[in-house]
Amino acid sequence: MVAYSLCYFGGGKDEEDELEAYRQIHFPVLSELKKMTKLPSAAFLRSEGKCPLAPEEAVLMLAAIGFKRSTNIYVAGAEIYGGKDRMAAISRLYPALVTKETLLSPSELEPFRNFSSQLAALDFIACAAADAFAMTDPGSQFSSLVQGYRMYYGGGDLPTIRPNKRRLASILVKNATIEWNGFENRVRKLIQQTKQVHERPVARSVFRHPRCPECMCRTEH
Repeated sequence: MVAYSLCYFGGGKDEEDELEAYRQIHFPVLSELKKMTKLPSAAFLRSEGKCPLAPEEAVLMLAAIGFKRSTNIYVAGAEIYGGKDRMAAISRLYPALVTKETLLSPSELEPFRNFSSQLAALDFIACAAADAFAMTDPGSQFSSLVQGYRMYYGGGDLPTIRPNKRRLASILVKNATIEWNGFENRVRKLIQQTKQVHERPVARSVFRHPRCPECMCRTEH
């Protein structure tokens, strides 16, 4: 996800070289496209809200919204780019942070290890049932499925935090130059505005924006 995004996460030339080497192996078409076409710069992608939230950005958002230190945080997905060092900011503020690898014993996890879709299913179960689900990469199919499930089956009681990434990026850029109260107020206002009721966007993914029960195919058991 990090490599495919073409975004920059502050790791200097070592990071750029590492991600480019990964692209050449896993996304060769993207690497070739970079040579032939002038793609948007990493700075432009970030300003447009096209980059996944880094752990330190996610923790700022959660803290600004009002999640307390005692909050249980479940991190879905595979290994975080940057490892434990990159997770330090969020794990210091939210020590009750877990993953499927820490919740399950090695023997419980073993049957799923060689099946990426089944590992993702474990994350889905946890995220679908959570009190709140925060999307750090709104463009992922996983996030779309979780959001759609919570919207369709949640009855309004399973909130999803999906901020306007472009506006959040502009706030995060200024976080070193504004006081915490100002930052907190701006993030809360941004999140509150995303909770407003809108018409279902035309031609949007039915997974992310499911139709009402009356308009969906359902199988009675």
